[in-house]
Amino acid sequence: MKLAILSRNSKLYSTRRLVEAARLRGHSVRVLDPLRCYMRIAADGFSMHYKGRPVAGYDAVIPRIGASITRYGNAVLHQFELMGTYTPNTSAAIARARDKLRCHQLLAAQGIDLPATVFGDNPDDTADLLSMLGPPPHVIKLNEGTQGAGVMLTEKPSASRGVIEALRGLYANFLVQEFVAEAEGRDLRCLVVGERVVAAMQREAPPGDFRSNLHRGGSGHAALPSRDEQAMAIRAAQALGLGVAGVDLIRSRRGPLVLEVNASPGLEGIEAVAATDVAGQIVDFVAAAAGEQARGEGQKRRQPSRLTRK
Repeated sequence: MKLAILSRNSKLYSTRRLVEAARLRGHSVRVLDPLRCYMRIAADGFSMHYKGRPVAGYDAVIPRIGASITRYGNAVLHQFELMGTYTPNTSAAIARARDKLRCHQLLAAQGIDLPATVFGDNPDDTADLLSMLGPPPHVIKLNEGTQGAGVMLTEKPSASRGVIEALRGLYANFLVQEFVAEAEGRDLRCLVVGERVVAAMQREAPPGDFRSNLHRGGSGHAALPSRDEQAMAIRAAQALGLGVAGVDLIRSRRGPLVLEVNASPGLEGIEAVAATDVAGQIVDFVAAAAGEQARGEGQKRRQPSRLTRK
């Protein structure tokens, strides 16, 4: 099978591991920088070039699109889709996951529990907006922040109003959420591949912080999610249309809550603590799904056309 990995850097751990896993299984694989892909879009078909040469014949593409290039990277990924290439995470699914507001709306609409969240635009509504959420502490998040960046904790109403006013002055999009104190700075990262949680780790915030992201100095160790937690993680990924996702949960008094769904989860931390070949399981899933898609399209082409006689 001919695979492409969309990634800006072939030396990144996650990209390198996917390449290793694909080659170990006998697949042809190439890393393509999405910013070097360029497209022709016309009614007579879709085509793409990479560094002066045509891009064609790929059975599947695995996107590793960073948040800073979401718009262009997603356009490249969508072009692959229009050219008939399978992907476990479509451009539409990635866009849904990257927009925290839309992501939370979609999850809540499916009955998936999450921290209560409020969102507003007009400064005149700030006081009432916060009253809809309840008393502080409040967690304020940039709508498109990643790896714990742009996440703030406010402990007084005046602090919440001050941060909100500052962010509005910067024309930033943000959400305000309830703070779940009983989580004690811990969350549970579940790596979902298809219809399974293939690995999980519990992450814990460093002293003096409430963010458990490894990029923020958090620590992680292997964990075994409960059946309910695994089911919730799988439902969250499916609600957004993601075949591969990192779903972050916190444990609350009312049960597990979804914090975030990551469409391009890092593999280094979770492979290390879970001692699991996550990259290999992703490649196996992608190869099987791409093969199934190809067989389905082949069957459609072989079916005789039926003319309706009057």
